[in-house]
Order: sequence, then structure tokens, then C-alpha cells
Amino acid sequence: MRILHVTDRSSARGGADWHLLGVIEALAERGFEQHLAVERDDGSARSACAVSVGGLDRLDSLVARFRPNLVHVHNAIDPAVLAWVAARDGIATVQDHRSFCPGQGKLTLSGQICNAPMASSTCAGCFADAGYHARIQAVTEARLCALQRMRAITVLSHYMKRELALVGVSPERVHVIPPFVHGLDREARADGKACVLFAGRVVTAKGVHDAVEAWRRAGVALPLLVAGTGSARLTLDVEVTGWLPHARMSAVYRRARALVMPSRWQEPFGIVGLEALTMGVPVAAWRSGGIPEWHPGGDLLVDWGDLDALAGALRAAIETRVEAPAGFERDAIVDRMLAFYQGC
Repeated sequence: MRILHVTDRSSARGGADWHLLGVIEALAERGFEQHLAVERDDGSARSACAVSVGGLDRLDSLVARFRPNLVHVHNAIDPAVLAWVAARDGIATVQDHRSFCPGQGKLTLSGQICNAPMASSTCAGCFADAGYHARIQAVTEARLCALQRMRAITVLSHYMKRELALVGVSPERVHVIPPFVHGLDREARADGKACVLFAGRVVTAKGVHDAVEAWRRAGVALPLLVAGTGSARLTLDVEVTGWLPHARMSAVYRRARALVMPSRWQEPFGIVGLEALTMGVPVAAWRSGGIPEWHPGGDLLVDWGDLDALAGALRAAIETRVEAPAGFERDAIVDRMLAFYQGC
């Protein structure tokens, strides 16, 4: 079977990027012939298949040469690319909110969870600039229109499936296939002193300021380490590493006595938490999006927005031993993906 994967960029810097690299590597091991078509390449990734860089105008010639049995688009944000895949009876993996929320990932302008389905009149309240809202709303609706024409769709969590159903995508066409942990070294040793860890994009929507405040309220005798980069980096007065490749993250996870994960936006899945658990690191988290679908729960998973509860969860997490949750093993997830492909 020949699969043409289509996405915006070749990169190892984002969770969606890393997930795709893992899928390609796993399918290559199963004997699939694959090709990855991207609009740009930032040089950080090494893919297990050939990569072509170029715009939409090059895709037809690539199809003529490669002759794929299946075209699979991953998290593309260009509506024209999504429409091109849909016109070729392709399938899509939706890894974030950009096809059903023009704003901040189901987070309102006032910082509250949005439970309403996308509608122009509703979403206007999340924008200070009416003209900008009109442009983003139109692009988001165009993405959704293209997705509704796909042969089938995969998402990472039941939370994402519910969100797509709210905007009119038939649940029968949406298949939940969670990600698996890829590229971590479980034999790694800690590269520094013990710490509490926040990992991911250093932005308000990911809850980095809430992580700092919960750590302070917890009063634990461990420093907070922020592994990542983003627009909020310069506003923090704790250690920030910048972006780290997975080879480095393995040693950072070994330092961590707990991961704090107060995601303000509604997480499509939250792969960093599953990575932490796989490395034996307990996770103190808010109930956000798909997080409850992999989190062990108990005292370490608390109500969204409750900083005092999160501080208590962090104190408890440091004294907790954890194991990787069942059901997210690499081979099992790849088997589910193959069954999905065969069903298409």
C-alpha cells in the first residue's frame, strides 16, 4: 500500500509534527511505501520516508509519479489543501481546533471554557477586531467544509470527536485513534537536579502562568523548570530551557518528580502528559479537553481553573508512583490505524 501524507510543514517542534513522524516510522516498519508532501521544511525533522517540499500546485504531479492508494492529510490549515485531499477521496487527521473554533482553542476572550458550537455571531465575542474575526471565521468554516467532504476522519480523543459532532460532522465518519509515545529513551539518566516540570509551548493558553502560581502555592522544596519556548517566555522568573528535542527531553523527564499541566485551552489530547507517565512522572493536571482520557485520575486530576486544587495535586504528585496507562502501546495503536486504513 502506498500512502501520500500531506501536511503544512516538516518539523519535529510541535506535538502534531512529532506524532506524524512516529506514524510514518511505524508504518515504514510494517512495509508501507510512503511519501510526505509539505509546504515548508524547518530542518528539525528526519522522516522515515521521502519528503517533497512545495505548494499546492505541485501535488498533482506528485500524485502522478507516486500513484498513492490513499491520501492522508494531517492537520493542514490551508483550506485549499484540505479541499484538494477531499476531492481525491482522501482522509484527514484533525489534531487541533482550527476547523471548528476560530479563536483560542475553545477558550473565550475572557478566559473561560467555550462549550458552544461555532457560529459567527457567537465567535464574534472572542475578537476585538471585527474585520479580523470575519477573515478568520471564513477560513475556519472553509476548513470545516473541506473536512465534511473527506472519506473519513481520525481524531486523537473522544473530546475532539464530540467537538466535530457539534459542528455537524457525522460521528460515524470520525474514528478515535490516540497517539503513542515516540522517540523517548526510557534508559536515559537525569541531566540535572530534581524539579517540578512544565513542558510545552510557553503561552497563556497552555497555562504556563497558572503552572508557576500553582507551584508557588504548593510550597514544594523543588525548583520549577519550564521546558519549551513561546511568547510568554520573557514574562517568567523561573528557569526556561527553550525548545528541546526529544533526545534531550528524556533526561529532563528523569529529573522531574511531577509534571504540572494546567491547560487553559481544551487539550485535543495532551501528549506531553502521556510522555511523562511513560517515563514514570506523575501528572498534576486540570480536566481539560482530552486529558481525562489518558490521565489516571484520582487526586492528581482536578477541576479546570482551580489553582488551589492544582497546588494540592502537585504536592500529592511528588509523593506518587505511576506507571504508563494501558491502551496506548505503540503496536496496539498502529494496529488500530491499519484497521482504519483497511476500512477506508
